[in-house]
Amino acid sequence: MITLKQRAFSGFLWSFIDALGARLMQFVIGLTLARLLLPKEFGLIGMLTLFIMVSQAFVAGGFGSALIRKKDATDLDSSSIFYFNLALSALLTGLLCLAAPWVAGFFSEPLLVPLLRVLSLLIVINAFGLVQGTLMMKAMDFKTQAKITVIASAASGAIGISLALCGFGVWSLAYQQLAQAIFRVALLWIFNSWRPRWAFSFDSLRCLFAFGSKMLASELLNTIFENAYLLLIGRVFSAADLGFYTRANTLQEMPSKTLSMVVDRVAFPLFSSIQDDLPRVKQGMKKALAILGCLNFPIMVGLAVVAEPLVVTLLTDKWLPCVPYFQLLCVVGLLYPLHLVNLNVLKALGRSDLFLRLEIMKKVLVALNLAISWRWGISAMIAGQVIISIVSYFLNSHYSKALLGYSSIEQLGDMAPYLFTALLMGVGTYMLRLLEFHSMPLLLVVQVATGALLFTLIARLARLSAFLEAETTLKDKIGGLLRPRAG
Repeated sequence: MITLKQRAFSGFLWSFIDALGARLMQFVIGLTLARLLLPKEFGLIGMLTLFIMVSQAFVAGGFGSALIRKKDATDLDSSSIFYFNLALSALLTGLLCLAAPWVAGFFSEPLLVPLLRVLSLLIVINAFGLVQGTLMMKAMDFKTQAKITVIASAASGAIGISLALCGFGVWSLAYQQLAQAIFRVALLWIFNSWRPRWAFSFDSLRCLFAFGSKMLASELLNTIFENAYLLLIGRVFSAADLGFYTRANTLQEMPSKTLSMVVDRVAFPLFSSIQDDLPRVKQGMKKALAILGCLNFPIMVGLAVVAEPLVVTLLTDKWLPCVPYFQLLCVVGLLYPLHLVNLNVLKALGRSDLFLRLEIMKKVLVALNLAISWRWGISAMIAGQVIISIVSYFLNSHYSKALLGYSSIEQLGDMAPYLFTALLMGVGTYMLRLLEFHSMPLLLVVQVATGALLFTLIARLARLSAFLEAETTLKDKIGGLLRPRAG
């Protein structure tokens, strides 16, 4: 009999491998393309991100979460969602094709007309695999998802890089995204045995919509306002400026969004399975926050410290203007996974009404930031994001106190040792800049090695529980692999 702890660890491990494998693959591909292409070409894709992401949120949002949470979900429920998603995705693709000239006129970039029409196909393609992916997530089958993601990323990356080398410019980025979606959906159908029945029920959709509608509204709000910065920067500033911002954001999201993906994919189905046992939910939440503090805090602090040598080494000097953006965004990434832990508790407990209320409150803050800060440039806009991230954490954790008795003060107390350790590591690593290095790659290597050593030493001296538990678990796992089998 697999215990909840074993299920959680297995889910976390394979979800982490899936997320990390995909992010690393996409990160390496992105770095290669960034060295081959110009910032403006990344900016052109960034201008269209909001329209594609909002459309995909319409298709993916709501019903997926409802299907995961519903304990007695039937095959009829899954089939109904599948056909509804296909119809909706076809409608949205058609609307984007019609709106393409208006979008191009808004940004004064004629090339956006064919670009948007091609990228709109992503919505229909992804709709074919949404139910299979959701069912895998509900079953916590992250091992299979890891294989699918890595294979799809590698194959599509090879296509994108080949096209960039052949001089396709911005189209290499567009076709790479399409190829990745096609490979991923094809593999989901190969590795997942579920097939839609020739059946459809509006009653099933209505039942799921009661929970899913609020999640859909929350997802739409989050997607719109998360990408609103791209819209405003692309409209007010140049495509190159937007390229610098998107590259800085991509660098920051590599660790923070990887961990966030793991939290979202493991915590929600896991918390949902024990939603009737609030003390266990609280204990699971404390464990999740400790693990995230141990992983995310040193990574984000370290990235902010090594920002300049990292950008020069990986992207070349032409991307140096993105360094200050990247450093500020690292502060945003510091808190991002912690938001998700609190929000996943709300989803698991069925409080999509509170989830939506929180999203509306936070989006008002984003709108105020956009309305005020753009006059002082992109750095001021990101500084506003930092302030919003801090305020949002207290908003998100408010209901954790009401529902579980786990207040923001108690959460901060649990995470403080990990943040303090990460800051000490950051100060020690930054001091290396006082020495004279004639090579940016050499400085980067020395800083990374020193940072890892410092954090390990301080964590051991401070006896940080999550660090010691992770260290022991890894030793046991490695020892088990190396230990000769009997017979």
